[in-house]
Amino acid sequence: MRKIILSVILITILVLSIFSIHLFAESSTLGAHVIPLKIDTGDTAWMIVATALVLLMTPGLGFFYGGMVGKKNVISTVLQSFMAMVIVTVLWVVVGFGLCFGPTIGGFIGNPMSNLFFQGVSANTAWELAPTIPMILFALFQAKFAIITPALITGAFAERVRFWAYLLFMVLFILFVYAPLCHMTWHPDGLFFGWGVLDFAGGTVVHMSAGWAALAGAMFLGKRKVQKANPARITYVLLGTGLLWFGWFGFNAGSAVGASSIAAQALGTTTVAAASAAMGWVFLDKILGHKLSAMGACIGAVVGLVAITPAAGFVSIPHAIAIGIIASIVSNLVVSKFPKGKIDDALDVFACHGVGGMVGMLLTGVFASKSVNAIVGDNQGLIFGDATLFLIQLKALVLVSVFAFSVSYFLFFIVNKITPLRVTEEKEELGLDISQHGEYL
Repeated sequence: MRKIILSVILITILVLSIFSIHLFAESSTLGAHVIPLKIDTGDTAWMIVATALVLLMTPGLGFFYGGMVGKKNVISTVLQSFMAMVIVTVLWVVVGFGLCFGPTIGGFIGNPMSNLFFQGVSANTAWELAPTIPMILFALFQAKFAIITPALITGAFAERVRFWAYLLFMVLFILFVYAPLCHMTWHPDGLFFGWGVLDFAGGTVVHMSAGWAALAGAMFLGKRKVQKANPARITYVLLGTGLLWFGWFGFNAGSAVGASSIAAQALGTTTVAAASAAMGWVFLDKILGHKLSAMGACIGAVVGLVAITPAAGFVSIPHAIAIGIIASIVSNLVVSKFPKGKIDDALDVFACHGVGGMVGMLLTGVFASKSVNAIVGDNQGLIFGDATLFLIQLKALVLVSVFAFSVSYFLFFIVNKITPLRVTEEKEELGLDISQHGEYL
């Protein structure tokens, strides 16, 4: 049956891609927020680089996760990230971009009919909020965010998930969790956008959604037979962290959608938050009586990158240091207090990405300043004496948390009804590299 389904999918996509210009040209529309392009070559050059940098984060994540798992699961873990680049890219072109940035349906989701197979996504027009770069570049930049989000989730159910079931979940997650959150947060007609929620580069859309989905997955799949395995290659973790940190400059500074002062500010806040969080993590480890470890330094840096993501273009450099330190302390404590005996979040995705994203969203409501970015307006952060923005951020945090967790748990349930999510005990004992892929280190 699976062979038939995969054949049908391949043939359908092939035929529709060949004849898309005839099938979808009439249904495509530019939409209210697509405008004539006034190209700036500097902005365009930077965004091409930023798009490539964000894509690099996903294989970096593969190494980051792959180094943490046991040796018999390294290939499968890295491949889960790699296949996100494959599947989500095609899905994004077919329907994903329209769901995220097409004409709004009630402020919750975009109309996918407007941009099926990238119809109407032109190199000669621009998105309203990125007027100086081609729309196709904006669409491809956004695709990289969609790619890494389901890849982040994989760390929670590492070493026990069936690969084909993961691929099905990834598709459903993009359609029913990522796309609505992206539309509500970043589309000018989106619900959260209208509230004034500030999420510069993906605190809600990427990290909170992935974190809550990770917790749902860990709860649904249950514990591994052996929860503690020696990390396969800590050098992979170090390499992955370096690639993530490097790529995150595209992730955050690229979200300024131009070579601007805001991009420079976001680059600065990104690197100092990562550094301060890594410092905070290893210092706290030492205070608590642990050794300064490479793993701790790497995890701390990534937590800082996560936490600064929603705030990157809205806060000052000193406040970015504070965000990094606060996030690393909170996430470190959550990791140590997390009920691992009951919930097996294998690589602490919820404690790092979910909690880090929530801390970053709240601290955006504390530290956002109109002196850094005029878009903040009069509703500045709590530290400036106004609670309005903080309460807006808090309201969005609660709604995103409930939505992402509940829908993700339901999707795991649906996928499991279609095809078992979890490998058998024998295959888990053998390792996913051999049992799922017939390969080994």
